[in-house]
Amino acid sequence: MGRPVVLSNGQMFIGLNENGLVHDFYYPYVGLENLTTSRSLHHKIGLYVDGTFSWTDDDSWETSVLFEQDALISTVKMKHDGLGISLHLQDTIDNMQNIFLRKITVTNDRDQDREIRLFMHQVFQISRTGRSDTALYVPDANYILDYKGRYCLAIGGQQEDGTSFDQYAIGNYGIEGKAGTFMDAEDGELSDNPVEHGGVDSVIRFVMQVPARSSKATYYWIVAASSQNDAGEMHAQLQKPGAVDDRLHQTRLSWQEWLNPNNKQLTAMPGPERLALQRSLMIIKAHCDSRGSILASGDSSIFNFGRDYYCYCWPRDAAYALWPLIRTGHFDEARQFFFFARDVMHPDGYMLHKYQPDRAVGSTWHPLVHNRSKELAIQEDETACMLFMLNELYEASGDEVYIQNMYHTFIVPCANFLTSFIDQETGLPHASYDLWEQRFATFTYTVCTVIAGLEAAIKLAEVVEQPSDAVAWQRAADSIRAHLGTLVHPDGYFRKSFLLENDELQLDNSMDIANMYGPFMYAKLPLNDERMKKTVEKVEQDIYKKGPIGGVIRYFGDDYFLSKPEFGGNPWIVGTLWLAQYYISAHRNDEARELIDWALARQQPSGVLSEQFDPEDGSPLGVAPLVWSHAELINTLLDYYDK
Repeated sequence: MGRPVVLSNGQMFIGLNENGLVHDFYYPYVGLENLTTSRSLHHKIGLYVDGTFSWTDDDSWETSVLFEQDALISTVKMKHDGLGISLHLQDTIDNMQNIFLRKITVTNDRDQDREIRLFMHQVFQISRTGRSDTALYVPDANYILDYKGRYCLAIGGQQEDGTSFDQYAIGNYGIEGKAGTFMDAEDGELSDNPVEHGGVDSVIRFVMQVPARSSKATYYWIVAASSQNDAGEMHAQLQKPGAVDDRLHQTRLSWQEWLNPNNKQLTAMPGPERLALQRSLMIIKAHCDSRGSILASGDSSIFNFGRDYYCYCWPRDAAYALWPLIRTGHFDEARQFFFFARDVMHPDGYMLHKYQPDRAVGSTWHPLVHNRSKELAIQEDETACMLFMLNELYEASGDEVYIQNMYHTFIVPCANFLTSFIDQETGLPHASYDLWEQRFATFTYTVCTVIAGLEAAIKLAEVVEQPSDAVAWQRAADSIRAHLGTLVHPDGYFRKSFLLENDELQLDNSMDIANMYGPFMYAKLPLNDERMKKTVEKVEQDIYKKGPIGGVIRYFGDDYFLSKPEFGGNPWIVGTLWLAQYYISAHRNDEARELIDWALARQQPSGVLSEQFDPEDGSPLGVAPLVWSHAELINTLLDYYDK
């Protein structure tokens, strides 16, 4: 499970699997339309040499799937000792056009000259039914066109000497009992079948003569456009000598410029931490759609095990993803996101559960009734986080014009909603769903984010000289702070939540890592506040180091992806690094360092972080990469080295 490499340019997003093969292919939005058949078959690469055929995803190949250090370009290495063949793949998505580029260097590891046949397979499911796509060979320009309506994919390539593929095959996949046309390659020859429709896949063949102990390069590409003419024009550009190498170079320079090598925050860090931070920044950027959405994860593999995937924009996840971008000087992504948030905000001033990248409302499991009473299907912290992060953007960028633009259309509606969504009986926010999307109540974490959101709105009101708004919001924030005692257990720590029903409070006294993080990060309680100290002690007692590998679980009894019930739950990157951030603020540096090292040790070789881990053997669970995990790693490293 997971994608060790993700590639993106803000409109096209591709995820490579553990074999370095294309598994997810989103276009034209990052995370909306997955044009592959990722639930059942990925794109394949095959080699035919000395009368033997092998697909690179079988067990005979040793494969490593990594990123370059300072660019969203893969470096995939494959080796087959039995065949005496090695492959080196460099993959990227062009930073200017929607083109997936793949440079494949084939090395003959034997002492004799050999003919090597390279087969590139592609399988798309453009139509939602998977039964009405068309693939055809275009002889004039020598490419395969895979299309449905306005989705046109041109597949082509050539060798370093300018020679194109010499054979092709197009056929059916996944219908009428057919396994796929890729099987046509296994005798080293292709049928040259020129067209098929329905569920389709295709294969192209490159033949190269490779001297002993030598290498030859083949260039392969997939162009995405809204018409065959546009796709064909881009395909023609790629056939010019040196075109693909030049685009790889330009894309590399673009990523290096985006990373800003002069950033003092990065250059002050030791190499391994700096590398982890750079990769995390690029992974977050990869999940940012150019029209504002920020995807939680592009890993579709979870769809094989559940009812849905993470290919949505959660306002909360997006806010956390923006935080390290803002701190490292990347403001454009934040501006685009808040325009997106303004467009999708409910007219009453709140954010819904989640959204699709095209601004449509995402699916939800939150009902509109609770105990037969009408309720909003929201997580109120998602609205509060919008205001908090918008103020973070202003304080880092000083962009007063942007705040003036957003004030009446976004800031005022959100802040007024937070002010009105309060129970008179408790003086605290009305119940909504928790940040883990599981329970309905008034949560310590949510209450603290509401305080932070209102206090952020107050600062922004002062920026645009709206004192009456600031006074009203200050009154609401002060009142909520004054009623925080309802959320404090008699033993002195912050409980998880309460639910007001029939004028009675149903208390949840359990410990959740969010019980600590909300008061610490959002309510900004002093570290010597007894409630804060007691809560941290309770975290350390109840949910820290509960399994052999250590780390912090969300709460005891967490059953999401539960693998070993005896340990109470699985440790998460997010929760573990939240505790590390507290330790840094409390000058408990050795304990913070232990948790940072724990998180760094959880990286896959490519630097990708998953959501959670098996508490006993440390194997990754959930999606990978999870954008939120990478955001917390960056924030924690910045905190640690700033201190």
